[in-house]
Amino acid sequence: MKSGWIAGSAAILTATGAAVFYLASGAYDFGADSPHWKVTRAAIEAFRDHSIDVRAREIVVPDLQDDQMVSKGAGQYAAMCVNCHLAPGMKDSEIRPGLYPQPPNLSELRVDPKRAFWVVKHGLKMSGMPAWGLGHDDEALWSIVAFVTKLPGLSEDHYKQMVADAPPDEEMGGMKMEGGKVAGSGAGKDAADGKQSGRSSADPKGGQRH
Repeated sequence: MKSGWIAGSAAILTATGAAVFYLASGAYDFGADSPHWKVTRAAIEAFRDHSIDVRAREIVVPDLQDDQMVSKGAGQYAAMCVNCHLAPGMKDSEIRPGLYPQPPNLSELRVDPKRAFWVVKHGLKMSGMPAWGLGHDDEALWSIVAFVTKLPGLSEDHYKQMVADAPPDEEMGGMKMEGGKVAGSGAGKDAADGKQSGRSSADPKGGQRH
């Protein structure tokens, strides 16, 4: 019994020492162009998914079929999400190939609303996914989720029309999206230039968060 305990303790100490030495040596490559080992990625994904499930289970989902909510979400998505998560007709973006882990293509993936809201609000560590809840209220975040639940069924033309018809984003200085691009006049242009209400574009309360 005692010898087994000693052997187990020695094995743990040896493994811990090896891990500390490996990390201290700088051998682990933190570059985004150097993927995790398969076992590392599997462990991270399992812990991540379980953590999200635990935190999202009590979230109450509003009516995501509301047309105004979905329309607002189209503009929010085009302004905040499309470069990483793509849209109908988009094969890639300039930033997406350099991201690791690769963001899901939400034009093809059906999402769980509770999990999606939690991730949009709180972000994900070491993934490039920001915590949009630091600069946007829950209503704005639910509008994104509402739109994302519709996204996989949209054609390229339908997507562009929904973005063009989206109301100005009050949290981004009245910025109006036209086909996924900021309109070039009025409050939207001022917001894009960092001139929103006298605030710099780095001010979180100004809403210009990217």
